[in-house]
Amino acid sequence: MTSSPETRSPETDVDRPDPRPKVVLVTGASSGIGEATARRLGAEGHHVVLGARRQERTEVVAEEIRAAGGSAEARNLDVTDRRAFQAVVDRTVEERGRLDVLVSNAGLMPLSPLDALLVDEWDRMIDVNVRGLLHGIAAALPVFQRQGGGHVVTIASIGAHEVAPTAAVYCATKYAAWAITEGLRLEVDPSIRVTTVSPGVVESELAGTITDPAAQEAMRTYRADSIPPDAIARAVSFALAQPADVDVNEMIIRPARQR
Repeated sequence: MTSSPETRSPETDVDRPDPRPKVVLVTGASSGIGEATARRLGAEGHHVVLGARRQERTEVVAEEIRAAGGSAEARNLDVTDRRAFQAVVDRTVEERGRLDVLVSNAGLMPLSPLDALLVDEWDRMIDVNVRGLLHGIAAALPVFQRQGGGHVVTIASIGAHEVAPTAAVYCATKYAAWAITEGLRLEVDPSIRVTTVSPGVVESELAGTITDPAAQEAMRTYRADSIPPDAIARAVSFALAQPADVDVNEMIIRPARQR
């Protein structure tokens, strides 16, 4: 006697990937992962607000997204300026009616051994990588709570999971970014989704901020194998596209050869 095929209930709306265009603010969008994420999400039909200090660069990227049929705008944004961050979020909500996603990507990586005592660089990393993330949450979270939904995506680093010589302070900021984002996920209503993406070695301008000679040399070896920033953009796109009842908590994306 053969058994009958299993009866399956029809797919509900909550089970389907979310096809709706979203209003997305991407910080650090003038290059690297931020630029790639803005381009990919713009091509997928989302409205993208590109935030960065180099507005002349984000204006070019936004224009290219629009020329390709997407919707995008550039905003001058220094994430260390809490009021400026709030102003960009407020303007986005005023003009677009909502903000659906914050991709907190802005970051610095001027690596150096601790005994180099590059304290100004430590302070700058803490300001951008940690305070910048907190400023974004402070600006966007009340909007998400009023709307009854939203999505915070933090671009952390493999440095949130391991420490390497010359990277103590950088890794500390990324551990902090991971902890803050995970704490947010545990605290907020499930209607607000929270994702941490931890990239490994990615082609970017980050290594160009290293001023310590020993760290520069170590980074040249470390970056022998890398992946394009669009690999991270695809991960962000995947997290955003999930149905409302699915929260992609964390992804680690790195070159297959990175060990």
